Amino acid sequence: MFKYYLLQFATAVITPEEAGIPKPASSEAQLTKNVMFPIYYWAGAIAVIVIIAAGFFYVTSNGNPQQVTRAKNAILGAVVGLIVVLLAFTITAIVLGGI
Repeated sequence: MFKYYLLQFATAVITPEEAGIPKPASSEAQLTKNVMFPIYYWAGAIAVIVIIAAGFFYVTSNGNPQQVTRAKNAILGAVVGLIVVLLAFTITAIVLGGI
């Protein structure tokens, strides 16, 4: 619901044409959405699963420094990956003309 109001506010302030964002042809936009959005979904789901698994490994490491380091690196990598996926999704949605 917040996303809806944010989009309405942004559209009231400036239109995509005023910002210089060209609208792609509808078939190209639909093809891009049909291909990229499921990829973003699965990449995000995998990142969340990796975070959960790394958290489990962190909890069960029993203070072993190698396992703790391995779990922390996995969590850090998954969080960075999740942020990249969210940014890519946001950029794609903005360029295609709708969040």
